[in-house]
Amino acid sequence: MSTVALITFGCAKNLIDSEVMLGFLDKAGFRFIGDAGAADILILNTCGFIQPAKAEAEQAIKKAVQDKSRMNVKKIIVTGCYSERYKAVLQKRYPEVDTWVGVKDFDKIVQVVKGEEFHESSQTFLYDHASPRAVSTPSGWAYIKISEGCSHRCSFCAIPLIKGTYRSRSIESIVKEARSLAASGVREIDLISQDTTYFGRDRGEKAGLAHLLAALSAVPGIEWIRLLYGYPEEITDELLETMQDPKVCRYLDIPFQHSDRGLIRRMNRTMDSSRALKLVKKIREKLPGVSLRTSLIVGFPGEGKKEFEGLVQFVEEARFDHLGVFTYSPEEGTDAAPLGDPIGKNTKRRRKEKILDVQAQISSDILKTYIGRTVDVLIDGFWPPNSSFLIGRGRFQAPEVDGCVFVDSRARRLSSVPIQKVEILSSDVYDLHGRFAL
Repeated sequence: MSTVALITFGCAKNLIDSEVMLGFLDKAGFRFIGDAGAADILILNTCGFIQPAKAEAEQAIKKAVQDKSRMNVKKIIVTGCYSERYKAVLQKRYPEVDTWVGVKDFDKIVQVVKGEEFHESSQTFLYDHASPRAVSTPSGWAYIKISEGCSHRCSFCAIPLIKGTYRSRSIESIVKEARSLAASGVREIDLISQDTTYFGRDRGEKAGLAHLLAALSAVPGIEWIRLLYGYPEEITDELLETMQDPKVCRYLDIPFQHSDRGLIRRMNRTMDSSRALKLVKKIREKLPGVSLRTSLIVGFPGEGKKEFEGLVQFVEEARFDHLGVFTYSPEEGTDAAPLGDPIGKNTKRRRKEKILDVQAQISSDILKTYIGRTVDVLIDGFWPPNSSFLIGRGRFQAPEVDGCVFVDSRARRLSSVPIQKVEILSSDVYDLHGRFAL
């Protein structure tokens, strides 16, 4: 049987699509290898969200074409957002690629690999509990994608153009998937989508996410439930009350994007710094000990010195636990594209570095408060491999984007229980260091 290598680019939502493709291929009997250059069939699952992601996809395609020219790789398949959006252009640019598949037909990957004809679907593929899936994350946790697409129209974002409007899975399907994951040993599930807080609203359910959390809380074996990617205007009192459930991590990822009122209007959003700070205050009052993450954009057209200084002040006042920064890149077809890209790359880079410097001090100060405390840590494994040190996360840390907890295991043998009590001994800018509690 032919060997397959699959490389995923972009976000965790792409990772799930890759896991589903691997599930279908595994069911069909294909064998997987980690060396992309030595595989018979190479699949690239691309991201096309922003310019750096497109550049990364381009480099990967060029490398795959080189491997094919050396007679190592026999077939190249490119899937995902970049392929979906620029298929016609890419076909001409890279005729060596055998098949281009967008975001609608991940479930047809076996037919694609075998070179069989298939009918392209009319909407973005959204898996369910019955879809085969080869979970690739550490054994203690897994993502669950609860929806596909987005019905917001932020002026800078191309996601609705690529994936269409928001479509929720059913609560029943998500709960069945969570039960299956729990049976395999998963203890933390991370709910992801373009906008988790919009869940169910496409079906007229105003409290859909609250109902989903309540249903997932009843799943035996699941101990942590985490929400990722929430829209600030949709953080309701009912949701915050539901998050008081002990199984739901007091963690919210809320991309505010900016603080300046004029820029927020240009971004086709509504929550400026004044409203955002009030929301942050309310969340912290209703969920004491909550960990907040946000994402910001610097260099959006119209961001002058005054607007940027206001953004710095917003970060200093909000004191987020975790923060990510993107430099603006215009995306064709979006409402902001006609505004151009008037702010230079170096200016955008300096602004990003400034925000990250401010956040580094905030993060360092917050993590110092954990020293001497005992926290629950979900252990992922040894790091570095074959060492006596373990790596894991607390409830206040999301996988792959936040810091970690490093645990010295020399004083006590690791048990099979994935969630352990860890005494925090020291901290740095983004990570904590500790030992198993005695």
